[in-house]
Amino acid sequence: MIDYIQKGGLLMWPILACSVIAIAVFAERLLYLHRASIHVGEFLQGLSNLLQRRNFAEALHESAGTPGPVARVIHAAIIRHDAPRAELREIVQEAGQLEVPKLERFLGVLAALAYVAPLLGLLGTVTGMIDAFGTLSANGGYATVTELSNGVYKSLLTTAAGLVVATPTFIAYSYLSSRVNSLMHEMERAGIEVVHMLCDREPKGDIITFQAPAAEQEAR
Repeated sequence: MIDYIQKGGLLMWPILACSVIAIAVFAERLLYLHRASIHVGEFLQGLSNLLQRRNFAEALHESAGTPGPVARVIHAAIIRHDAPRAELREIVQEAGQLEVPKLERFLGVLAALAYVAPLLGLLGTVTGMIDAFGTLSANGGYATVTELSNGVYKSLLTTAAGLVVATPTFIAYSYLSSRVNSLMHEMERAGIEVVHMLCDREPKGDIITFQAPAAEQEAR
């Protein structure tokens, strides 16, 4: 591999740097999204049981102890469980908007690397062809096949290296983007569900009232 980098010229090093950065970003984002993912259905079911019993303290403890943006959105709503429905919706939306930049962090870097790597390869192709024709011009229009092949070989190496880096980088960007969109959908779903749980629950009072018989009501 070092031999290919040396034969490809100076532009092979920026392309290699792009590949290292892309691998590091992909690994970091993959680990973060893995830790941020939870089973939303089971989590909401457990919270539903707590909220039906009006056990808000335990619900807050459960949501605070669960990692990920979904749990943080739910936690923000449970803190203000006495707020009206419209205010709860705004709280959930604001909490979700604060989580979006965290989810999309460094995705722009991957997209940029996917575009820059083939451009660097194209630049290497151009410089390689310039070297080939420069050699031909310096020899008065005559050059051996070996002399010409050096420039062409250099251009082909940089082009191939740029495509080799750009293709998996773009695939990684697309995969991570789909994971982020899935988490954003789960945040919206969880926010809607927790608002319904907090606003549509039936209060369970300890005082039982009885309706007076119709005959007594008429007498009164």
